[in-house]
Amino acid sequence: MSEKIKLLTIGQFAALHGINKKTLMWYDEIGLFRPAAINPENGYRCYNYHQSPVLETILLLRELDVSITEIQHFMQNRSAENLRNLLDEKIAELDLQLMHLQAVRKTVSNHRQNMDTLLSMDLSQISIVEKEKRCLVTVDIEKDITFEKEVELITAQTSNYQLGRLHDASYGSMIPVESIQKGDFDNYTKLFIEIPLLAHKSGLHIQPKGKYLRAFHKGDWNKIPLRYQDILDYARREGLTLYGYSYEKGINEMVIDHMEDYIMQIEIPLLI
Repeated sequence: MSEKIKLLTIGQFAALHGINKKTLMWYDEIGLFRPAAINPENGYRCYNYHQSPVLETILLLRELDVSITEIQHFMQNRSAENLRNLLDEKIAELDLQLMHLQAVRKTVSNHRQNMDTLLSMDLSQISIVEKEKRCLVTVDIEKDITFEKEVELITAQTSNYQLGRLHDASYGSMIPVESIQKGDFDNYTKLFIEIPLLAHKSGLHIQPKGKYLRAFHKGDWNKIPLRYQDILDYARREGLTLYGYSYEKGINEMVIDHMEDYIMQIEIPLLI
C-alpha cells in the first residue's frame, strides 16, 4: 500500500499538522472535518495523507480569525471563487493590521527617542539638528482660545483621521517666527498633530526637511519668552536666519507627575 494512502492515527495526523488531537476530535464532533475512517476494532479515528490540504485550509482560516460558522459555510460551498473572496477580505484586514502595527512602532520609536534626549540633554544648550520632512495635521487657533476649545478641536481632528487613542499621535503648538522676532511670544496660531505614517495629502502642513535650531524649556510657561530671547540672541551671534514656524512639543509627559517638571522641546527651521 502506498504511504500516501496509508491511514494515520489521530495522534499521528495531529502531530503532522502541529495541533492537539482534541482539536481534530472537536472538528469531527461539529461536522467540520471528519476522519477518513473509523477503526472497527477500537472505534479510533483514522486519517489519510490526502486530507492534509483540507485541514491546512481550515487551520489557515482559523489563524485569520475566520469564525467556525464561516468556515463551515465555506466547507459546504467550497470553490475557488469562494476561497478567493474570503482571502481577499482577510488580506484587506491584514493590511490594516500591518499599517496599525507600523504606526504603533513609529510612535514607540518616537517615545524612545524622546527618552534618549531626556537622558542626554543639556537644558541650557541650543543646538543645530537635522530633521526629515514631516506631514502635520494642523488646527488654526486664536490668541484667546480656551483650553476646552483646544481639546475640542484636537478631538475632532483625531476623529477625522480615525486615531484609536491619543497616544497614536503626538501633539504640539506652532508660533510664527515673525511673531517671535517682534516679541509677540503669545501669538500661537496653530496646533499640530503628527500622525504616524501619514501620507502626503493636500491640506496638510509640511514641516520642511533641513537644519533646525533646537532648545528646551523646563517649568514655568511664563518664562518661555526668556527662552525665545536666548534663541534669538544665539541666532544673531551665529549669523543664522530663522524662518517659518517654531514647533513646540512636550517630550517627558509620560514620566512626570508635576507640571513644573514639564520639558518643552522647541525647534525652528534655519534658512541655509
